[in-house]
Amino acid sequence: MVTRGSWTRRGFLHGAVGTVALGMKGLSGAFAAPYVLQKGSKLTFWGGLIFSDKANKLLQEAVKTWGDQNGITTEVVMINQNETVQKVSAAIASNTMPDALDMSLDLLMVLSKQGVFLLLDDVYDSIGKAHGGWFAPVAAATDTSKVAGGRTGIPFGVSGNLLLRRTDLLKSAGFENPPATWQELVQQAAVVTKPPVFGLGLAFSNVGDGNVQISALQSFGGRIADDTGTKATIKSNETREYLRWVKDAWDKKVFPPGNTTWDGAGDNQAYLAGQTAFIANTGSVGIAAKTQDPELYKDTAYSSLPAGPKGVISPIQPQVRAVFKSSKNPEAAKALIEHLAQPAFMNAYFDAAIYGPVLQDQSKFRGFTQDSILSGLLDLVQKGTAPGYPDVYNAAYADMWNNFVVPKMIQRIVIDNWDFERAMDEAQAQTQAIYDKYK
Repeated sequence: MVTRGSWTRRGFLHGAVGTVALGMKGLSGAFAAPYVLQKGSKLTFWGGLIFSDKANKLLQEAVKTWGDQNGITTEVVMINQNETVQKVSAAIASNTMPDALDMSLDLLMVLSKQGVFLLLDDVYDSIGKAHGGWFAPVAAATDTSKVAGGRTGIPFGVSGNLLLRRTDLLKSAGFENPPATWQELVQQAAVVTKPPVFGLGLAFSNVGDGNVQISALQSFGGRIADDTGTKATIKSNETREYLRWVKDAWDKKVFPPGNTTWDGAGDNQAYLAGQTAFIANTGSVGIAAKTQDPELYKDTAYSSLPAGPKGVISPIQPQVRAVFKSSKNPEAAKALIEHLAQPAFMNAYFDAAIYGPVLQDQSKFRGFTQDSILSGLLDLVQKGTAPGYPDVYNAAYADMWNNFVVPKMIQRIVIDNWDFERAMDEAQAQTQAIYDKYK
């Protein structure tokens, strides 16, 4: 079991770095892949800038000190994740790419098709072997073999929507455990709904949080398209059953007013204001509560999304590291990525960054056994699914997502009072029109 114990930043940075890059016995006790490093060489690394200053500084210091101990001059540039696509596009156009960089899975998939990345199967296999193996949803989600002929990205953290719940309200009502199914979620929400507190703060609006309903639909057996990823199949008996669940919940009046028109922060604000018992969101809401309302933070628990008749559909969003083919120092880039997977660094980084684990051994880190948000992210990784699953995660699917087809279908039911058939017919036609653009 890996624990932080007597770990200190100084002890880690000045005692542990360099061992992986040199192919020596690493912190995990396993031997890393051998790399030939050139002293006096340079390496540029673009790290993903996140909301945690502590995590950002840990990453920068780890890369710099690793370089110092291996005689490599490192340049670390932290890129805001909302600007990564723009920065990378400009770098490719001007042929000024870094050696290695952090990015989202979406961008990795797009660029992997263009053949701009090195294949990193050796690094992926070495890291997995050294740290207990990769979590299955992470392995499936980040497999670029079909588009690139091999793996181009090395996962280092996972985010995704969790089910947040008010334990104070729910325990008082006799509910000790998180709802296992969407049906149980509505049942618990109905019991604790006492305006101005409403049980179920799920967004039905045209925002990213509204697309959580795609996962709910899929857990009922509904599909956006067929297995070829070309033909819309949203109209089905399974979608009809899902819509019946939606309408039943709506008729129980468990949703806060305005949830069909919320902006992207609507559910966050409702939860932080104490107006709802459940929301589906990332751990960022918990972080906000920690500073804004410590009591609410203490009374919040986290778990993966509930199951439907077909099981849990709870998409994970992996963050990955990749190496450009244009790198002038590819061996150093690969060695650095492997080094950054070591427990001494990742244990501290997870505590600060609020990412879920990607490797089996990381589940033993103290944060994932003691911190409520991190334990929720562990639950997400253990039960979660690859993005889009069971649908084909392609450009058409992403376009459908960005057009909020499923939230709009729900709005037809609960606001416009359309019957299920009419709402499904419209969603089916809209989806097929989107998929036809990509044939």
